[in-house]
Amino acid sequence: MVHQALEWVCVGLSHRTAPLAVREKLSMTEVQQMRLLHQGSQGPHEAMTVATCNRVEVYVATPDPALARAWVREALGRLGGPEVLEHLYEYEGPQALEHLFRVASSLDSRVVGEAQILGQLKKAFEQARRTGAARGGLTRVCSAAFACAKRVRTETAIGRAATSVAPAVAALASQLFGTLSDKTVLLVGAGEMGGLAARHFRQAQAGRLLITNRTPSRAEALAAEVGGSARPFETLGALLVEADVVVCSTAAPVPLLTHEHVSAVSRARQGRPLFMADLSVPRNIAPEVALLDWVTAYDVDGLQQFAAENEAARAEEARKAEVLIRQEIARFLRDRTVRQSAPVLAQLRQRAGQIAKAETERTLAGLGEGLTSKQRQSIEAMGRAIVNKLLHEPTLSLRASVDTDDFQELADATTRLFGLRDVREQLTAPATAD
Repeated sequence: MVHQALEWVCVGLSHRTAPLAVREKLSMTEVQQMRLLHQGSQGPHEAMTVATCNRVEVYVATPDPALARAWVREALGRLGGPEVLEHLYEYEGPQALEHLFRVASSLDSRVVGEAQILGQLKKAFEQARRTGAARGGLTRVCSAAFACAKRVRTETAIGRAATSVAPAVAALASQLFGTLSDKTVLLVGAGEMGGLAARHFRQAQAGRLLITNRTPSRAEALAAEVGGSARPFETLGALLVEADVVVCSTAAPVPLLTHEHVSAVSRARQGRPLFMADLSVPRNIAPEVALLDWVTAYDVDGLQQFAAENEAARAEEARKAEVLIRQEIARFLRDRTVRQSAPVLAQLRQRAGQIAKAETERTLAGLGEGLTSKQRQSIEAMGRAIVNKLLHEPTLSLRASVDTDDFQELADATTRLFGLRDVREQLTAPATAD
């Protein structure tokens, strides 16, 4: 089978191209993500879906980039409606590769240097790998991107300077109230983000931490970890009366706290101000809640904007990271070229060996049976020696050019000059992505 060279494609949207109201239209359940992976990985194609509060992206390794881009656009448009199509970006080839490396290294994040995105990418890759949607090609490119991200975090201070939304919530609440020591913080949701927020409020010495979750055991586990108190989810309305700070982080597809829910507790609160932070996409707190004059409310975009205000302090580290990313991309592309072209040497030696063997056998047959075993071995050794001496310089030239821009050109010239095209077609295995 003739080798199909696979190319990388990335289609998606992020906080850089789409407001929260558009991003939440593409919020996908795990079942929807699995269906998308299955559709995108048919035949020689491979696919990976990244879905976070800040971005929804589909990466594809494909022999037909135009077809892949069209398919992803159609699939995302079907999921989120035609409005999302206006906010999509499309990258192909080295651009798609660079984008993935920058995302993994947290240079494309709202808060440059935050650590969460790498974990989210690894989770997305594992999901694609388990379903068979990510195979050789995406495995290699993701491994390289993850290694690049590790190098960025090791060799720069970009991660140590970062501030994520979880501490931003506690910082904003502290600014509003002056101190949290006499305040009650209500955490709605006990997942990863809820846990991060809980730990930061504990560090900020919040007076009380109340935790509620649809699964009581998760609320109880987090409460035990941070010294809080787990409360039944059914008492959410009453908890709004007690709380001074409400932090929502659940996977609910519609708002849990509407204008009606929050305004209903106004009288019972007796005019006490309420700070509300929504870490969820789709939003758990309806936008209209912010219209209440006694409520200060932030959604994830507002929180990330606050967290990103010190981004200038990370600019130098970001510049260092960009240099490392360029180095790692060059390394990956060089290794890819070697993987794709290295068979030329093996094929060249095989073709030369076949010719030498055929000519040696023809010579031996013409000399008849009078030759001794030692004489026959000498003639066979001479044929092999001619092959080795003839191919010595081409082999050295190809190997010496591996780290240069000439490698692919020399490999292609070798294929043409020595007539290896037929051999390549016979030897090349079924396509695997690079």
